[in-house]
Amino acid sequence: MEKACFDCPRRCGAARGAERGSGFCGAGSLPCLSRAAAHFGEEPCISGARGAGAIFFNGCNLRCVFCQNREISRYESPGETVSVGRLREIMLSLRDSGVHNIDLVTPTHFTGPIAEALSGIELGIPVVWNSSGYESLETLRMLDGLVQIYMPDMKYMSRSLAKRYSAAEDYPEVAAAAIKEMYRQTGAYILDSEGIMRRGVLIRHLILPEQVGNTMDVIDFVAESFPKNSVLFSLMSQYTPMPWIGPEYPELQKRVDAGTNRHMYAYMLKCGIENGFWQDTSSATDELIPAFDGTGVN
Repeated sequence: MEKACFDCPRRCGAARGAERGSGFCGAGSLPCLSRAAAHFGEEPCISGARGAGAIFFNGCNLRCVFCQNREISRYESPGETVSVGRLREIMLSLRDSGVHNIDLVTPTHFTGPIAEALSGIELGIPVVWNSSGYESLETLRMLDGLVQIYMPDMKYMSRSLAKRYSAAEDYPEVAAAAIKEMYRQTGAYILDSEGIMRRGVLIRHLILPEQVGNTMDVIDFVAESFPKNSVLFSLMSQYTPMPWIGPEYPELQKRVDAGTNRHMYAYMLKCGIENGFWQDTSSATDELIPAFDGTGVN
């Protein structure tokens, strides 16, 4: 039986069948996966030497116009629908392969079945919730005690940008509340002796072309909202114009220049954020986008 969904901040009430749904995310009630394998494209404290055990979920409740993973976020690649039991088997198989963690990529719209899969099993490695940051507090609380590391984006502090690029005008306040709840659950971050993250929150922000003010506001939010050196912050300059971005977004046809990148890094340090990661502009490629070919799923 299809169930009306109110799980994410959109609260669209859409019907979700087993495989596909009619809501904004396009998701059904069961997880749909496109890849489950060791992944080396995350921050060093997540990927390490053995990789993150990344499980890529199809669909998304945000759908940014500049999304690099459009192939799966828009279901252009159909993926594979799996049961809760199969999802648990995939997690255990990844763990046994020697990865540092189970990295759940874009998982928000499948929170219920993921929480069920995680309940009652002992993985022995951290679970990473790798999301857009656009989360409801009610669903996040389903994960309390099941997720050890939260790795959310903080994309916007500008409501107008959030509306223009992600059709989510309320993103700034929703994501801010969500990240504070993540921190409440995990506390200050912990790294092991090898520099691998074991617990805590790692906040990511992608610098967008011509949006310096937005990035500065995000840095201010992080600096003002958490005790000093209690969260990790990743300032990313890997923005890459994708071929599907339309002419109505001329600013998104550009890349972030090196001068802007250095200025944002300096501002981050000025605000007292010293623990985390920073990219130079050579990262602005699509080389780290994996093949969404069903590896590890079938």
